[in-house]
Amino acid sequence: MSRALIITAGAAGAVLLAPFALGMAGFTTAGITAGSVAAGMMSSAAISSGGGVASGSLVALLQSAGAAGMSATATAGVASVGAAAGALASGAVGLLKRMRK
Repeated sequence: MSRALIITAGAAGAVLLAPFALGMAGFTTAGITAGSVAAGMMSSAAISSGGGVASGSLVALLQSAGAAGMSATATAGVASVGAAAGALASGAVGLLKRMRK
């Protein structure tokens, strides 16, 4: 596989899997799922801020993405992280190939 293909697959895979991962963590269109990772994060955020979850906090941003989908900026950020992971994977594959020789 070419390096560009692996990087592209990492970017696309991250964008496609992000909504699934948000849902699995408990950030859903219906709100935060009771007993989930998201509920634990929300509880911790509320306790640390004196009873509420601050606007713009990580919990608020993740819930917004879980409820309404990711913004273009968030999608670009997720794609960048996926591309970086793809680049690391490509480098690891290249290293393993060189070590086998």
